[in-house]
Formats: sequence, C-alpha cells, structure tokens
Amino acid sequence: MNDIRRTILWVIFGFSMVLLWDQWQIHNGKKATFFPSPTKAAAPAAAAPAGKTDALVPAVATQVGVAPVAPAAPAVASERFEVSTDVLKLTFDTEGGSLVRSEFLKYSDMADKIRNFVLLDDSKDRVYLAQTGVIPGAAGGASPTHKSVMTVSGDRALKEGQDELVITFTSPEVGGLKLVKTYTLRRGAYDIAVKHELTNASSAPLSPQLYLQLVRDGNKPAGESSFYSTFTGPAVYTEAKKYQKVEFSEIKKKSATFEKEADNGYIAMVQHYFASAWILPAGTARTYSLDGVDIGSTTADCCYRATMIAPVPAIEPGKTQTMAATLFMGPQEEKALEALAPGLELVKDYGWLTILAKPLYWLLDKLHGFIQNWGWSIVALVLLLKIAFYWLNAKAYASMAKMKAVNPKIMEMRERLKDNPQQMQQEMMRIYREEKVNPMGGCFPIMVQIPVFIALYWVLLSSVEMRNAPWLGWIQDLSSPDPYFILPLIMTLTTLLQTALNPAPPDPLQAKMMWFMPLAFSVMFFFFPSGLVLYWITNNILSIAQQWIINTRMGVPPQFNLPKFK
Repeated sequence: MNDIRRTILWVIFGFSMVLLWDQWQIHNGKKATFFPSPTKAAAPAAAAPAGKTDALVPAVATQVGVAPVAPAAPAVASERFEVSTDVLKLTFDTEGGSLVRSEFLKYSDMADKIRNFVLLDDSKDRVYLAQTGVIPGAAGGASPTHKSVMTVSGDRALKEGQDELVITFTSPEVGGLKLVKTYTLRRGAYDIAVKHELTNASSAPLSPQLYLQLVRDGNKPAGESSFYSTFTGPAVYTEAKKYQKVEFSEIKKKSATFEKEADNGYIAMVQHYFASAWILPAGTARTYSLDGVDIGSTTADCCYRATMIAPVPAIEPGKTQTMAATLFMGPQEEKALEALAPGLELVKDYGWLTILAKPLYWLLDKLHGFIQNWGWSIVALVLLLKIAFYWLNAKAYASMAKMKAVNPKIMEMRERLKDNPQQMQQEMMRIYREEKVNPMGGCFPIMVQIPVFIALYWVLLSSVEMRNAPWLGWIQDLSSPDPYFILPLIMTLTTLLQTALNPAPPDPLQAKMMWFMPLAFSVMFFFFPSGLVLYWITNNILSIAQQWIINTRMGVPPQFNLPKFK
C-alpha cells in the first residue's frame, strides 16, 4: 500500500503537468504536447486580386448581400507618413486612411532589445493592417473604401503640453458619398478614437454601411517559444456568447463558429502579450465575419480578416451622419483593457481556470504596488499561497511523515512475505490500522492546490508586465529564459532535494520513476520564462522547509534517500 501511495502521488504530479500542457495546447488549437512544430496554414483560397487588397471590398460587400462595384485604380498616388505620440509611432497610408504600422515606444522587441516592438506592419515578411470603409446601400454602386486615396491634414507629432493629436482624412466624392475619417490620439493611450463622417452629395437618400476590419497573415509572432504555445488569431466578443476565439485553420476550413450579429462587443486580433481590436458603441447593430483573402502579399500565410459591419442611418441629400468607433492596439494590460470596453480584458487569455487566475493576478498586482519589483512580487505571492494552504500541506506532510516512520516495518514485512502477496496485503493493512496511518492522507491536500498553481502559471505566462521586467542581477527580463541557466539549475536541485527527502520505494522501477519524472520536467524549465521558474523555485523551497519542520516535530528526522538504479 505504501508503494501504491507513492505511485498515486507521482501519477498526480505527472498528470497535473500533462494536464497543464495538454489543456494549454488544446486551448490554443495545438495537438502536440511538447516541442510543437509550427504548422503553417495554407493561404486561403480567393480570387486572384487585381492589386493589393483589391479583393477585400467585394468580399466584405458580399457578406451583407450588396452587389458592389470593384474599385477603380486610384487617380493619384498614395503616400505613407509617420505620426508619433509619447507611446506610439504610427504609419498611415492616404490610400483609405488605413493604419499600416504601429511601433510601441515603451516596449522593446524580444529578439532585438534595441529595437521597439512592432505590432501592425505591412512589409515583405508581415501583413497586419487596420482598415475601414463604406459599403454602398442595397442599390449597389461605388463608395469610399480603404482603397480610396484621400487627402490628409493634421500634425504629425504630439507636442509638449499637448494631450491630443488629430489626423483627418478626406475622401473624394464616390457614388454620391464623401467620407471624412478623423483619428484622435491621446497622450499615454493605446486606444484611438476614429470618427467617420459620411456626407450625402447626391440628390437621393443613401443608406450605406460602415465596415471596420483587421487583416493579418496567419503566421505566429516572431520568437514564439517551442516549449509553450499561446493563442494567435482573431476573436469575437458579445455579451451573449462572451469571448470567442477562432483558429486560422477553422477560418480556412470555413468551420469557425461565433456569434454573427449583435448590438455590442468587438472584434480583435490576439497574440502573446499584445492585441488589436475594433470597438463600436454599445447599442449599435453590427454584423461580425471572419474569412480569408489573398491580398497579393509575399508572406507565406496571407491573409485572414476579422470584419465588423454596421448600418449607417439613412442620409438625406446634403446631410451628414457620424459613426464613432475605437481602435485599440497595444499591450494586454488588464486594468486598462477593463476600462476601455466590456470584455476586452479577456484578450488576455487565462484559459479554463480564469475564475482562479483573475484574483491571483489582482493579488500579484497589489503586491507589486507595494514592492515595485515583479520578481519579488512573485516570491511574495507564492509565500502568501503557501501560508493560505499551510494546514492542507501540514496534513499532507504529516501523513507522509507517519508513512516514513512505519516504512521500516513495511519493508521488513514485504521481504518476509514476498512469496505470499495476499498475506502481504493483509499484514500491510493491519500495520496501517495499528499505527493509525492513512496511506491516502497526503494525496487530497495536494490535489486541492493543483488548480491554483496551474492558474498562477497562466497568470505569469500571460502578463505583459513580466515583459522586460527585471528581478535582480542577471535576470533583466522575467518573460525570457535565464541567459545563464542559473534559475533552472536551482529549480532542478530543489526538485531533486524534495525527491530525496521521500523514502525510497523498495521497487527499483518505482525508484527510477521517482527520479526520472522530476528530471524530465526540470529540463523544460531551462527554456521557460524566468518568472515561471522563479515561482516554481519559491514553491519548492517553501515546501521543503515546511516538510523538514513537520518531520522533525513528529520525530522523523529528515534523511536523504539517494537513487539506486542497480
């Protein structure tokens, strides 16, 4: 029974780790558990475009039953220019007034710390764009789209003492409609107010529709780890169906399921640490769609589009209707996202244990407010969790100590009755009853804590605050692996120390398993973010200390049982 208990404990440990990995991978559309090989989805089928992004307008219009007219080649050449605030450097294109590049001035690139991180981009290697335009009414015809070349006005940089920067794009009259698109950028903000003013220059009423879309290639972000996977792809949020993320592969197969119509919510493109989203005011009717289109890019996987279409109130001749929207593109800072729109904080995806992860992040953030160091905040949080679970752990370690105290009797009995398994089992149960030992007493307290520590794992993996956050000395980025592998080595040693403190099972196979499993899982931590390794080391050290104290109090002096693999 003693061997069974130890086996169950190791099965629980192994199962919890496998569960963590499998659920994380499955949650993000992966099949492999370890070392997932990056699989690129084939470029979605689409009609050959006449020019870059020309195929987009007919596809959007078709979704709402409008017979569109393909945009004519622009009469004047478009230009691209940069606009900067204190946190953003943006590149706009006068073709459609689209946003084609966003550089974050306060976040460095993971691969090259000297460069700023770039989210939106339109280059030979990447496509990630934010576009808006107008679909004509049921009568069809032409309208200003993201292919219409516009004139631009406004400052190109946020000046000292200035809190807002306004950029205005004005389209020519197309199909009786004139579109004025105004971007308002604020100091310190990653959300941009985008106002669309549509003027009817024709002699008849018009009922157009506004579309807002995010277009992205299907490739994973550069520098994606091979040892853990995070979700990359579009998401739709509505109050009825909540957060619905969709894999690129589902869009390609046209099997994506999400709510198509609502009067609330947003569309988003999500990746590790960062996201972009189009948001309309609550109460505005809108249609959501996710599809694929080839926009003539040279990227291997192009392209996927998340679109939101909203009807514009009927515009009488000579009148103007205004449609407001918000474009967010920035880090997944939970408090900022919560303040921006309902449900937007869910782009920071904690998986199936969100109910536990959110309060853990809240507590971690509060600790950081006092400590002002994310590394020490992680240590403090694990310490608080160990205090909260002290009595559960005490029961588990007390049960293990009792088992260790009777282990010599068990081993002697096993040797004496090794040829009579049935009598051995009966004698073992008798010893347990006489010594008042429950062989399963150490299992339940450990099982209760597993979901909490898995949730904390996701908190640390998902929090952009860990990105480029120093701890001490050589650890200058808690989101990156330890450059000198010092923390993983310490973690491995503490794990082996925990194993050595447990009594060695008489079965050689079990003895090998007790040492092999910690070593196998420790290898992965050499490639994990430093913040995750720090959390695990802290948990190990506190567990060893508590186990040592309880064993000593119960008169079972701690001893190290080294492996024997003969």
